[in-house]
Amino acid sequence: MNSRPLLAAALLTAAGLVAAACATQPGPPTQPPASAPAVAPDAAPAAPPASAGWAKPAVVTDATLPRSPLAQFSNGLVAGSVADDHGIALGGTGSDIYPAQAPDEYWMVTDRGPNGQVKVDGDKRRTFPVPGFDPAILRVKVDGSTLRVQQSIPLTTTAGRPITGLSNIAGRDETPYDLTAGTQLPVNPSGVDSEGLVRAANGEFWVSEEYSPSILRISPTGTVLARYVPQGLALPGADYPVNPTLPAILGKRQINRGFESLAMSPDGHTLYTMLQSPLALPNPDAGAESRAVRLIAFDTATGKATAEYVYSLEDVTGFDQGADGDESDMKISALAWYGPDQLLVDERTDDVAKLFVARLGGATNVLGGPFDDPAHSPPLEQADLRAASVTPLAKTLLVDLTASVPNLPKKIEGVAVRDDHTIAVANDNDFGMTEGKHAFGSDGRVADSGTPSTLMLLRAGPK
Repeated sequence: MNSRPLLAAALLTAAGLVAAACATQPGPPTQPPASAPAVAPDAAPAAPPASAGWAKPAVVTDATLPRSPLAQFSNGLVAGSVADDHGIALGGTGSDIYPAQAPDEYWMVTDRGPNGQVKVDGDKRRTFPVPGFDPAILRVKVDGSTLRVQQSIPLTTTAGRPITGLSNIAGRDETPYDLTAGTQLPVNPSGVDSEGLVRAANGEFWVSEEYSPSILRISPTGTVLARYVPQGLALPGADYPVNPTLPAILGKRQINRGFESLAMSPDGHTLYTMLQSPLALPNPDAGAESRAVRLIAFDTATGKATAEYVYSLEDVTGFDQGADGDESDMKISALAWYGPDQLLVDERTDDVAKLFVARLGGATNVLGGPFDDPAHSPPLEQADLRAASVTPLAKTLLVDLTASVPNLPKKIEGVAVRDDHTIAVANDNDFGMTEGKHAFGSDGRVADSGTPSTLMLLRAGPK
Protein backbone atom coordinates (compact mmCIF):
# COMPACT_ATOMS: atom_id res chain seq x y z
CA MET A 1 0.00 0.00 0.00
CA ASN A 2 1.34 3.47 -0.87
CA SER A 3 1.27 5.54 2.36
CA ARG A 4 2.18 8.88 0.74
CA PRO A 5 -1.39 10.07 0.03
CA LEU A 6 -2.44 9.22 3.58
CA LEU A 7 0.61 10.94 5.03
CA ALA A 8 0.09 14.05 2.89
CA ALA A 9 -3.54 14.29 3.94
CA ALA A 10 -2.60 13.83 7.57
CA LEU A 11 0.04 16.54 7.37
CA LEU A 12 -2.44 18.97 5.81
CA THR A 13 -4.88 18.23 8.61
CA ALA A 14 -2.18 18.77 11.20
CA ALA A 15 -1.22 22.09 9.59
CA GLY A 16 -4.81 23.26 9.77
CA LEU A 17 -5.02 22.28 13.42
CA VAL A 18 -1.83 24.12 14.28
CA ALA A 19 -3.02 27.26 12.48
CA ALA A 20 -6.30 27.18 14.35
CA ALA A 21 -4.55 26.60 17.67
CA CYS A 22 -2.17 29.50 17.08
CA ALA A 23 -5.11 31.79 16.38
CA THR A 24 -6.84 30.94 19.67
CA GLN A 25 -3.94 30.52 22.08
CA PRO A 26 -3.33 33.27 24.67
CA GLY A 27 -0.43 35.64 24.17
CA PRO A 28 3.00 35.23 25.74
CA PRO A 29 3.37 35.34 29.53
CA THR A 30 4.08 38.61 31.27
CA GLN A 31 7.57 37.35 32.04
CA PRO A 32 8.76 35.48 28.94
CA PRO A 33 10.86 32.33 29.30
CA ALA A 34 14.56 32.82 29.79
CA SER A 35 16.38 33.13 26.50
CA ALA A 36 17.83 29.94 25.07
CA PRO A 37 20.58 29.46 22.51
CA ALA A 38 19.49 28.91 18.95
CA VAL A 39 19.04 25.21 18.31
CA ALA A 40 18.03 23.07 15.39
CA PRO A 41 14.43 21.91 15.85
CA ASP A 42 13.87 18.25 16.57
CA ALA A 43 12.02 16.13 14.10
CA ALA A 44 8.29 16.89 14.29
CA PRO A 45 6.33 13.64 14.16
CA ALA A 46 3.97 13.46 11.22
CA ALA A 47 0.28 13.23 11.95
CA PRO A 48 -0.78 9.63 11.35
CA PRO A 49 -4.25 8.84 10.03
CA ALA A 50 -6.77 7.32 12.39
CA SER A 51 -6.35 3.56 12.44
CA ALA A 52 -8.24 0.58 13.79
CA GLY A 53 -4.92 -1.09 14.50
CA TRP A 54 -1.64 -2.18 13.06
CA ALA A 55 -0.89 -5.52 11.59
CA LYS A 56 2.09 -7.25 13.18
CA PRO A 57 4.87 -4.60 13.17
CA ALA A 58 8.34 -5.23 11.82
CA VAL A 59 11.29 -4.61 14.15
CA VAL A 60 13.52 -2.17 12.26
CA THR A 61 15.92 -1.48 15.13
CA ASP A 62 16.73 -3.42 18.30
CA ALA A 63 19.55 -1.52 20.03
CA THR A 64 20.88 -1.69 23.59
CA LEU A 65 22.95 0.60 25.78
CA PRO A 66 26.44 -0.81 26.50
CA ARG A 67 27.22 -1.47 30.14
CA SER A 68 28.91 1.58 31.68
CA PRO A 69 29.77 2.09 35.39
CA LEU A 70 27.27 4.47 36.96
CA ALA A 71 29.93 6.29 38.99
CA GLN A 72 31.96 6.96 35.87
CA PHE A 73 28.92 8.42 34.12
CA SER A 74 27.69 10.48 37.07
CA ASN A 75 31.04 11.86 38.15
CA GLY A 76 31.75 12.86 34.57
CA LEU A 77 28.69 15.14 34.77
CA VAL A 78 28.83 16.23 38.42
CA ALA A 79 32.26 15.68 39.99
CA GLY A 80 32.13 13.73 43.24
CA SER A 81 28.39 13.01 43.09
CA VAL A 82 28.79 9.23 43.38
CA ALA A 83 31.41 7.78 45.72
CA ASP A 84 30.42 4.12 45.22
CA ASP A 85 28.03 2.77 42.60
CA HIS A 86 28.08 -0.74 44.14
CA GLY A 87 28.64 -2.22 40.69
CA ILE A 88 25.52 -0.63 39.19
CA ALA A 89 25.67 0.37 35.52
CA LEU A 90 24.02 3.31 33.80
CA GLY A 91 20.38 2.43 33.14
CA GLY A 92 16.82 3.57 33.61
CA THR A 93 17.21 5.60 30.41
CA GLY A 94 13.91 4.45 28.91
CA SER A 95 11.71 6.33 31.36
CA ASP A 96 10.77 8.26 28.24
CA ILE A 97 12.05 9.01 24.73
CA TYR A 98 11.47 11.84 22.27
CA PRO A 99 12.54 12.12 18.61
CA ALA A 100 15.70 14.19 18.03
CA GLN A 101 16.56 16.03 14.83
CA ALA A 102 18.44 13.18 13.16
CA PRO A 103 16.25 10.20 12.20
CA ASP A 104 18.46 7.79 14.14
CA GLU A 105 18.74 9.92 17.31
CA TYR A 106 16.51 10.27 20.37
CA TRP A 107 16.30 12.20 23.61
CA MET A 108 15.95 9.98 26.68
CA VAL A 109 15.56 10.70 30.39
CA THR A 110 16.74 8.58 33.27
CA ASP A 111 14.61 7.54 36.19
CA ARG A 112 15.35 9.06 39.62
CA GLY A 113 18.19 6.58 40.04
CA PRO A 114 18.73 3.08 41.36
CA ASN A 115 16.12 2.27 43.99
CA GLY A 116 14.41 -0.76 45.42
CA GLN A 117 12.32 -2.06 48.28
CA VAL A 118 13.41 -4.17 51.23
CA LYS A 119 11.12 -5.53 53.91
CA VAL A 120 12.05 -4.68 57.50
CA ASP A 121 9.75 -5.93 60.26
CA GLY A 122 7.04 -6.50 57.69
CA ASP A 123 7.19 -2.99 56.22
CA LYS A 124 8.63 -2.20 52.80
CA ARG A 125 11.34 0.45 52.83
CA ARG A 126 12.42 2.44 49.76
CA THR A 127 16.20 2.15 49.32
CA PHE A 128 18.53 4.44 47.38
CA PRO A 129 21.89 2.64 47.09
CA VAL A 130 23.38 5.56 45.12
CA PRO A 131 21.72 8.61 46.76
CA GLY A 132 24.01 11.10 45.01
CA PHE A 133 22.83 10.06 41.54
CA ASP A 134 21.53 13.03 39.55
CA PRO A 135 18.83 12.36 36.91
CA ALA A 136 19.97 13.28 33.40
CA ILE A 137 18.71 13.84 29.88
CA LEU A 138 20.60 11.96 27.16
CA ARG A 139 20.79 12.27 23.41
CA VAL A 140 21.48 8.84 21.97
CA LYS A 141 22.25 7.58 18.48
CA VAL A 142 21.26 4.20 17.11
CA ASP A 143 24.42 2.56 15.77
CA GLY A 144 23.38 -0.86 14.51
CA SER A 145 22.47 -2.87 17.59
CA THR A 146 24.08 -0.35 19.96
CA LEU A 147 22.87 2.89 21.55
CA ARG A 148 25.67 5.46 21.65
CA VAL A 149 25.36 8.37 24.09
CA GLN A 150 26.07 11.58 22.15
CA GLN A 151 25.23 14.13 24.84
CA SER A 152 24.47 14.04 28.57
CA ILE A 153 22.73 16.86 30.44
CA PRO A 154 22.52 16.68 34.27
CA LEU A 155 19.44 18.23 35.89
CA THR A 156 20.49 20.99 38.28
CA THR A 157 19.04 23.61 40.59
CA THR A 158 19.22 27.37 40.13
CA ALA A 159 22.51 27.36 42.00
CA GLY A 160 23.89 24.63 39.75
CA ARG A 161 23.65 21.83 42.31
CA PRO A 162 22.39 18.37 41.29
CA ILE A 163 18.71 17.90 42.06
CA THR A 164 19.07 14.14 42.90
CA GLY A 165 16.17 11.70 42.89
CA LEU A 166 15.50 11.59 46.63
CA SER A 167 12.03 11.97 48.12
CA ASN A 168 10.78 15.51 48.75
CA ILE A 169 8.64 15.57 51.88
CA ALA A 170 8.96 13.43 55.02
CA GLY A 171 5.68 11.71 55.80
CA ARG A 172 4.18 12.39 52.38
CA ASP A 173 6.63 10.59 50.12
CA GLU A 174 8.32 7.28 50.80
CA THR A 175 11.03 7.62 53.43
CA PRO A 176 14.42 7.16 51.74
CA TYR A 177 16.89 4.62 53.14
CA ASP A 178 20.38 3.52 52.26
CA LEU A 179 21.31 0.25 50.56
CA THR A 180 20.83 -1.79 53.74
CA ALA A 181 17.39 -0.28 54.50
CA GLY A 182 18.78 0.33 57.99
CA THR A 183 19.84 3.97 57.77
CA GLN A 184 17.38 6.73 56.92
CA LEU A 185 18.53 9.30 54.38
CA PRO A 186 17.57 12.99 54.38
CA VAL A 187 14.79 14.10 52.06
CA ASN A 188 15.54 16.62 49.32
CA PRO A 189 12.79 19.14 48.39
CA SER A 190 14.55 19.68 45.04
CA GLY A 191 14.57 15.98 44.14
CA VAL A 192 12.46 14.62 41.28
CA ASP A 193 11.29 11.20 40.17
CA SER A 194 11.74 12.02 36.47
CA GLU A 195 9.56 10.10 34.02
CA GLY A 196 8.04 11.93 31.00
CA LEU A 197 10.07 14.02 28.50
CA VAL A 198 9.52 16.34 25.53
CA ARG A 199 11.77 18.96 23.91
CA ALA A 200 10.49 22.35 22.77
CA ALA A 201 11.51 24.17 19.58
CA ASN A 202 13.72 26.59 21.58
CA GLY A 203 15.77 23.72 23.01
CA GLU A 204 14.11 23.70 26.43
CA PHE A 205 12.88 20.45 27.92
CA TRP A 206 9.72 19.64 29.81
CA VAL A 207 9.74 16.74 32.27
CA SER A 208 6.92 15.17 34.27
CA GLU A 209 7.59 13.44 37.56
CA GLU A 210 5.89 11.30 40.20
CA TYR A 211 6.49 12.83 43.63
CA SER A 212 4.18 15.87 43.71
CA PRO A 213 3.17 15.01 40.93
CA SER A 214 4.62 17.88 38.92
CA ILE A 215 5.76 19.26 35.56
CA LEU A 216 9.20 20.86 35.21
CA ARG A 217 10.47 23.37 32.67
CA ILE A 218 14.19 22.85 32.10
CA SER A 219 16.76 24.91 30.22
CA PRO A 220 18.77 23.43 27.32
CA THR A 221 21.68 23.04 29.76
CA GLY A 222 19.63 21.22 32.43
CA THR A 223 18.75 23.98 34.91
CA VAL A 224 15.26 23.63 36.39
CA LEU A 225 13.58 26.93 35.50
CA ALA A 226 10.23 26.17 37.13
CA ARG A 227 8.35 23.32 38.77
CA TYR A 228 4.54 23.25 38.64
CA VAL A 229 2.91 21.39 41.53
CA PRO A 230 -0.67 20.91 42.83
CA GLN A 231 -2.26 23.86 44.61
CA GLY A 232 -1.72 23.75 48.35
CA LEU A 233 1.56 21.87 48.09
CA ALA A 234 4.74 23.59 49.25
CA LEU A 235 8.32 22.44 48.78
CA PRO A 236 10.16 24.65 51.29
CA GLY A 237 13.88 24.61 50.60
CA ALA A 238 13.61 23.74 46.92
CA ASP A 239 16.43 25.47 45.05
CA TYR A 240 14.38 26.64 42.05
CA PRO A 241 10.99 28.35 41.52
CA VAL A 242 7.98 26.26 42.58
CA ASN A 243 4.54 27.25 41.27
CA PRO A 244 1.40 25.66 42.81
CA THR A 245 -0.82 25.96 39.71
CA LEU A 246 -2.02 22.39 39.06
CA PRO A 247 -5.40 21.15 40.38
CA ALA A 248 -5.13 20.46 44.10
CA ILE A 249 -6.87 17.09 43.68
CA LEU A 250 -3.71 15.72 42.02
CA GLY A 251 -2.04 15.79 45.44
CA LYS A 252 -4.12 12.69 46.22
CA ARG A 253 -1.96 10.59 43.91
CA GLN A 254 -1.06 7.11 45.06
CA ILE A 255 2.50 6.94 46.38
CA ASN A 256 4.93 6.24 43.53
CA ARG A 257 2.07 6.63 41.02
CA GLY A 258 2.24 10.28 39.94
CA PHE A 259 2.89 11.58 36.40
CA GLU A 260 4.83 9.06 34.29
CA SER A 261 4.00 10.40 30.83
CA LEU A 262 4.24 13.56 28.75
CA ALA A 263 3.23 14.60 25.21
CA MET A 264 3.33 17.96 23.44
CA SER A 265 1.11 19.42 20.71
CA PRO A 266 2.91 20.32 17.46
CA ASP A 267 2.65 24.06 18.17
CA GLY A 268 4.30 23.61 21.57
CA HIS A 269 1.44 25.37 23.37
CA THR A 270 -0.03 22.39 25.19
CA LEU A 271 1.42 19.53 27.20
CA TYR A 272 -0.54 16.40 28.06
CA THR A 273 0.31 14.28 31.08
CA MET A 274 -1.56 11.43 32.70
CA LEU A 275 -1.31 9.97 36.16
CA GLN A 276 0.22 6.53 36.23
CA SER A 277 -2.78 5.23 38.20
CA PRO A 278 -6.12 6.43 39.61
CA LEU A 279 -6.01 8.82 42.56
CA ALA A 280 -6.13 7.37 46.08
CA LEU A 281 -9.79 8.33 46.52
CA PRO A 282 -11.58 7.89 48.80
CA ASN A 283 -8.62 5.90 50.14
CA PRO A 284 -5.57 4.11 48.73
CA ASP A 285 -7.20 0.67 48.65
CA ALA A 286 -10.23 1.91 46.72
CA GLY A 287 -8.06 3.95 44.36
CA ALA A 288 -5.91 0.93 43.60
CA GLU A 289 -8.92 -0.94 42.23
CA SER A 290 -10.31 1.96 40.18
CA ARG A 291 -9.96 2.16 36.38
CA ALA A 292 -10.47 5.95 36.00
CA VAL A 293 -7.23 7.83 35.37
CA ARG A 294 -6.97 11.62 34.97
CA LEU A 295 -5.32 13.30 31.97
CA ILE A 296 -4.22 16.93 32.33
CA ALA A 297 -3.79 19.47 29.51
CA PHE A 298 -1.26 22.16 30.50
CA ASP A 299 -0.61 25.55 28.87
CA THR A 300 3.15 26.12 28.49
CA ALA A 301 2.70 29.91 28.34
CA THR A 302 0.58 30.40 31.47
CA GLY A 303 1.82 27.42 33.46
CA LYS A 304 -1.74 26.35 34.25
CA ALA A 305 -4.00 23.41 33.50
CA THR A 306 -6.55 24.07 30.76
CA ALA A 307 -8.43 20.78 30.77
CA GLU A 308 -8.85 17.54 32.70
CA TYR A 309 -10.17 14.35 31.12
CA VAL A 310 -10.83 10.77 32.17
CA TYR A 311 -9.09 7.79 30.59
CA SER A 312 -10.51 4.34 31.36
CA LEU A 313 -7.97 1.60 31.97
CA GLU A 314 -8.56 -1.86 30.57
CA ASP A 315 -9.88 -4.60 32.84
CA VAL A 316 -6.73 -6.39 33.99
CA THR A 317 -8.42 -9.80 33.80
CA GLY A 318 -8.48 -9.60 30.01
CA PHE A 319 -5.28 -7.57 29.66
CA ASP A 320 -2.76 -9.72 31.54
CA GLN A 321 -3.71 -13.20 32.68
CA GLY A 322 -0.63 -13.33 34.88
CA ALA A 323 -1.81 -10.42 37.04
CA ASP A 324 -4.30 -12.65 38.90
CA GLY A 325 -7.04 -10.06 38.56
CA ASP A 326 -5.15 -7.32 40.44
CA GLU A 327 -6.32 -4.08 38.81
CA SER A 328 -3.59 -2.11 40.61
CA ASP A 329 -1.06 -3.73 38.25
CA MET A 330 -2.43 -1.58 35.39
CA LYS A 331 -0.40 1.58 34.67
CA ILE A 332 -0.06 4.43 32.18
CA SER A 333 3.63 4.91 31.40
CA ALA A 334 3.92 7.02 28.23
CA LEU A 335 2.07 9.43 25.95
CA ALA A 336 2.93 10.74 22.49
CA TRP A 337 1.19 13.11 20.10
CA TYR A 338 -0.45 10.98 17.40
CA GLY A 339 -2.06 13.49 15.11
CA PRO A 340 -4.97 15.91 15.30
CA ASP A 341 -7.01 15.28 18.44
CA GLN A 342 -5.16 12.03 19.17
CA LEU A 343 -2.69 10.77 21.75
CA LEU A 344 -0.81 7.48 21.74
CA VAL A 345 -1.13 5.84 25.17
CA ASP A 346 1.17 3.18 26.62
CA GLU A 347 -1.01 1.05 28.89
CA ARG A 348 0.79 -1.75 30.66
CA THR A 349 1.51 -4.09 33.51
CA ASP A 350 5.10 -5.10 34.23
CA ASP A 351 4.73 -8.01 31.78
CA VAL A 352 2.28 -6.80 29.10
CA ALA A 353 2.26 -3.54 27.10
CA LYS A 354 -0.30 -2.32 24.58
CA LEU A 355 -0.56 0.97 22.67
CA PHE A 356 -3.95 2.66 22.36
CA VAL A 357 -5.02 5.70 20.36
CA ALA A 358 -7.07 8.05 22.57
CA ARG A 359 -9.18 10.84 21.07
CA LEU A 360 -9.64 14.13 22.90
CA GLY A 361 -12.70 15.26 20.97
CA GLY A 362 -15.99 14.41 22.65
CA ALA A 363 -14.48 13.74 26.08
CA THR A 364 -15.83 15.68 29.07
CA ASN A 365 -13.61 18.37 30.57
CA VAL A 366 -14.03 17.99 34.36
CA LEU A 367 -11.49 20.68 35.30
CA GLY A 368 -12.81 22.90 38.09
CA GLY A 369 -15.97 20.85 38.50
CA PRO A 370 -17.24 18.84 41.47
CA PHE A 371 -14.86 15.96 40.79
CA ASP A 372 -11.94 18.29 41.52
CA ASP A 373 -13.21 18.59 45.10
CA PRO A 374 -11.62 15.84 47.27
CA ALA A 375 -14.69 15.96 49.53
CA HIS A 376 -17.07 15.09 46.67
CA SER A 377 -18.77 11.73 47.17
CA PRO A 378 -18.44 9.52 45.36
CA PRO A 379 -15.11 10.66 43.89
CA LEU A 380 -14.59 10.41 40.16
CA GLU A 381 -12.48 7.30 40.71
CA GLN A 382 -15.52 5.46 42.13
CA ALA A 383 -18.33 7.17 40.23
CA ASP A 384 -20.66 5.80 37.59
CA LEU A 385 -19.33 8.03 34.82
CA ARG A 386 -22.36 7.61 32.58
CA ALA A 387 -24.74 8.55 35.38
CA ALA A 388 -22.52 11.53 36.16
CA SER A 389 -22.63 12.63 32.48
CA VAL A 390 -18.86 12.23 32.15
CA THR A 391 -17.63 10.88 28.81
CA PRO A 392 -14.11 9.38 28.98
CA LEU A 393 -11.62 9.59 26.12
CA ALA A 394 -12.56 7.26 23.28
CA LYS A 395 -9.78 4.72 22.75
CA THR A 396 -8.81 2.17 20.09
CA LEU A 397 -6.17 -0.54 20.33
CA LEU A 398 -3.35 0.21 17.90
CA VAL A 399 -0.98 -2.64 18.67
CA ASP A 400 -0.47 -5.30 21.33
CA LEU A 401 3.29 -4.91 21.74
CA THR A 402 3.80 -7.98 23.89
CA ALA A 403 1.90 -10.28 21.56
CA SER A 404 3.34 -9.00 18.29
CA VAL A 405 6.94 -7.90 18.96
CA PRO A 406 9.51 -10.68 19.48
CA ASN A 407 11.92 -10.21 22.39
CA LEU A 408 10.08 -7.15 23.68
CA PRO A 409 11.57 -6.20 27.07
CA LYS A 410 9.36 -5.77 30.10
CA LYS A 411 8.43 -2.37 31.56
CA ILE A 412 7.96 -0.40 28.32
CA GLU A 413 7.92 3.19 29.60
CA GLY A 414 9.07 5.25 26.62
CA VAL A 415 7.18 5.80 23.34
CA ALA A 416 8.03 8.14 20.44
CA VAL A 417 6.21 8.61 17.12
CA ARG A 418 8.58 9.11 14.17
CA ASP A 419 6.00 9.16 11.34
CA ASP A 420 2.64 7.72 10.32
CA HIS A 421 3.88 4.14 10.39
CA THR A 422 6.98 4.15 12.61
CA ILE A 423 7.10 4.14 16.43
CA ALA A 424 10.00 3.76 18.85
CA VAL A 425 9.61 2.13 22.27
CA ALA A 426 12.06 1.85 25.17
CA ASN A 427 12.15 0.03 28.50
CA ASP A 428 13.10 1.04 32.02
CA ASN A 429 15.55 -1.63 33.17
CA ASP A 430 15.66 -0.29 36.75
CA PHE A 431 19.45 0.12 36.48
CA GLY A 432 19.68 -3.67 36.54
CA MET A 433 18.34 -3.80 40.11
CA THR A 434 15.96 -6.37 41.52
CA GLU A 435 13.71 -6.10 44.57
CA GLY A 436 14.28 -7.50 48.04
CA LYS A 437 17.14 -8.32 50.34
CA HIS A 438 18.97 -10.32 47.67
CA ALA A 439 19.37 -7.32 45.34
CA PHE A 440 22.95 -7.00 46.62
CA GLY A 441 25.49 -9.59 47.61
CA SER A 442 27.34 -9.80 50.90
CA ASP A 443 30.10 -7.72 49.30
CA GLY A 444 27.67 -4.84 48.70
CA ARG A 445 27.77 -5.32 44.91
CA VAL A 446 24.57 -5.42 42.90
CA ALA A 447 23.19 -8.75 41.73
CA ASP A 448 22.55 -7.38 38.25
CA SER A 449 19.39 -8.60 36.54
CA GLY A 450 21.14 -8.69 33.18
CA THR A 451 18.31 -6.71 31.58
CA PRO A 452 19.75 -4.00 29.30
CA SER A 453 18.28 -0.62 28.38
CA THR A 454 16.73 -1.23 24.95
CA LEU A 455 15.26 0.92 22.19
CA MET A 456 13.22 -0.74 19.45
CA LEU A 457 12.01 0.95 16.27
CA LEU A 458 8.80 -0.62 14.96
CA ARG A 459 7.20 -0.20 11.56
CA ALA A 460 3.60 -1.11 10.81
CA GLY A 461 3.12 -4.14 8.62
CA PRO A 462 0.75 -4.23 5.64
CA LYS A 463 -2.95 -4.68 6.30
